[in-house]
Amino acid sequence: MSILEAIIIAIVEGLTEFLPVSSTGHMIITQALLGIESTDFVRFFTVNIQLGAILSVVVLYWQRFFKMNSCRIFDPQAVAGASAGKRGGIYLKRFLYKYDFYWKLLIACIPGLVLGLLFDDIIDRVLGSVSVVSFMLVIGGVFMLFVDKWFNKPLPDQSITTRRAWLIGLSQCAAMFFPGLSRSMATIVGGMMTKLNRKNAAEFSFFLAVPTMLGASLVKTLSLVKEPAGKALLQENIGLLLIGNLVAFVVAMIAIRFFIDFLTKYGFKAFGVYRIVIGGVLLILIFSGINLSMV
Repeated sequence: MSILEAIIIAIVEGLTEFLPVSSTGHMIITQALLGIESTDFVRFFTVNIQLGAILSVVVLYWQRFFKMNSCRIFDPQAVAGASAGKRGGIYLKRFLYKYDFYWKLLIACIPGLVLGLLFDDIIDRVLGSVSVVSFMLVIGGVFMLFVDKWFNKPLPDQSITTRRAWLIGLSQCAAMFFPGLSRSMATIVGGMMTKLNRKNAAEFSFFLAVPTMLGASLVKTLSLVKEPAGKALLQENIGLLLIGNLVAFVVAMIAIRFFIDFLTKYGFKAFGVYRIVIGGVLLILIFSGINLSMV
């Protein structure tokens, strides 16, 4: 992989990772058009540069990521006068209140973590099916044409409750078993199904991407470096990884700002049409006999 190819792939990653259009499908098209061989490093590169993309979320929303709730609402005298059991319950409530943001992210991560550990082999096999990706792009695109009509009915209370976090986490699992569906699409629609508005659903989708994608990247990295050949491969291409992450970081920051504004004003229909077109292109390439395998 050349530096130019790495930059192009990173641009595609940054543009598509947080949009409901499937970065996987776009990676397939990009690699096919550039004629890039799907080596161990190329597969690792496409996962690793997600780190740059998720860093953009942390930077853009740093106040949300590092601000903890004040616990002054809890009366110290009530704590001092309580029994040991009640005191433990009060301290637990204080802890959950103070770290509410991280608690909700943890809750949302649990379904994907459990299913990922139980069905890792099945997920890897499905992920390698370009046909599945292509069909899901089209099916997901058709679905998105009606998302605003079906689910854009927000409630006045827009707080992320434990129930909402859990349901959004369950929604994310759909993207694990149906590549091309888009993790972003699954989580945003999942949020809207719990009566969040489009903006808040999209933002929580971004937040949830940080631990989810960080975990996936770390797993791939550990899998690569546990073998001597993997370590050598990583050392030889560290420059490409740094460039890829930097480009993905900058582009993702721009894409997130655009997406939030566009989604708030216009909804999902345009993304649905776009997905149908991209999925159609992939299917045409597949039925034309062109090998688009990423594995």
